[in-house]
Amino acid sequence: MTKVPSVIHWFRLDLRIHDNLALRNAINEAENRKHLLRPVYFLDPEIKSKIGIKRLRFLVQSLQDLDNNLKKLNSRLYVIRGHAVEELFKLLNKWQVKYLTCQVDIDPIYVKQDEELDKFAEKNDIFVVRRVQHTVYDVHSVLKKNNGNVPMTYQKFLSLVQDMQVKDCIEITKPISEHCNPKDSDSKKYDVPSFDELDIDESALEPLKYPGGETEGLKRLNMYMARKQWVCKFEKPNSSPNSLEPSTTVLSPYISHGCLSSKLFYHKLKEALSGMRHTEPPVSLMGQLMWREFYYTAGAGTENFDKMVGNAVCTQIPWGTNEEHLKAWAEGKTGYPFVDAIMRQLKQEGWIDHLARHMVACFLTRGDLWISWEEGAKVFEDYLLDYDWSLNAGNWMWLSASAFFYKFFRVYSPVAFGKKTDKEGIYIRKYVPELKKYPTAFIYEPWKAPKSVQMAAGCIIGQDYPKRIVDHDKVHKDNCQKMSAAYKLNKERKALKRPLT
Repeated sequence: MTKVPSVIHWFRLDLRIHDNLALRNAINEAENRKHLLRPVYFLDPEIKSKIGIKRLRFLVQSLQDLDNNLKKLNSRLYVIRGHAVEELFKLLNKWQVKYLTCQVDIDPIYVKQDEELDKFAEKNDIFVVRRVQHTVYDVHSVLKKNNGNVPMTYQKFLSLVQDMQVKDCIEITKPISEHCNPKDSDSKKYDVPSFDELDIDESALEPLKYPGGETEGLKRLNMYMARKQWVCKFEKPNSSPNSLEPSTTVLSPYISHGCLSSKLFYHKLKEALSGMRHTEPPVSLMGQLMWREFYYTAGAGTENFDKMVGNAVCTQIPWGTNEEHLKAWAEGKTGYPFVDAIMRQLKQEGWIDHLARHMVACFLTRGDLWISWEEGAKVFEDYLLDYDWSLNAGNWMWLSASAFFYKFFRVYSPVAFGKKTDKEGIYIRKYVPELKKYPTAFIYEPWKAPKSVQMAAGCIIGQDYPKRIVDHDKVHKDNCQKMSAAYKLNKERKALKRPLT
């Protein structure tokens, strides 16, 4: 008896049912040809060593939610353990696949996989359909409109997309026909892995603040979009980097995993802002979404976008190396309470405010520690729930004044910046509990507290809490001079058109 061929939809960064045109294409093809439908996700066997434990928990929850939502459509998620391309090629033969859909992704790991898939598909007469659905705009069309060049300013990017149409979102609500259901659809070997299977002790993790999944992402989106006045008045510089509860939407983890469509967010924002007075990009909520599009465009058009060397948009800066300082920064033990509180919140919760990210990124690079932005990007990749390849690299280049932003002399103070929105140091007292009994006068600068005050507070500097690893007032001035010299050298090299080494 001849096997019934299958249609595959390959889930990657589109862990949702709503606004998933590639998935609908797969469903339509299976329905029309009476083929079997297999929505698949490949789980890397080394995933625990590649992403932080909190992001892994978020991913597993997102896969569980996706599986539940597919079951409501009379389908399921097939989670395949193994390396994506290697396992995919086996399945294409085993399941007699002649039609495969997925979304367009720009992350180098997916671009490489797609190149391998296209070669295999051409040899084996497999039709591959890719849809743009992880971004609002087709970033390759934006680049083409700019003669293949990366727009180097946010305003230039906005001018390129201002007349580009954003298509409506599609919905999938009709149950999938029974004839599309494979006989092995109830096999437990394809189930979403449990925490036990992944050797994760969930009880040892911090309390869950942002659960993964499409259901939670849509719930969060609708909750914020219902607050029209808040949406209209949102202004990025006026949010607080050290509020105990987020002063922004925290939709980013859901968008980065594809649990929430960025295009749906765009349309919902348009609805909320319609007929109302509101803030404008770059500081508005729409402006924040456009920053993501800007960095995606830059990432798609720049080779080695996540590295300094070989990156055409990145200023070459002779950063230093200091493993001790890097470790102190990553663990929140720099001796600067505001910086340490931010890094500890990041480690505990997997999320920090964008202005808090500005603070610690500047501190690690040009502000204080003179350590490469690539090292900071690696730590963020490990800790962040909303890690996103293009945004992570783009923002680190911006904050280190390596690309897109060049006013390197504007440095965040690890003392003064936090005081603007939290004079009492309530945020510090929560995330750096060693200092919770310190008087307000010393909460940002505990090294200035007399020994008697330190003893009364039960925290001796250098013993119970680290001494500051650098003197900000001195090092940031030295670093400004280093930045100035690096800029001058890069300018001379460009003038001479000599290759950077």
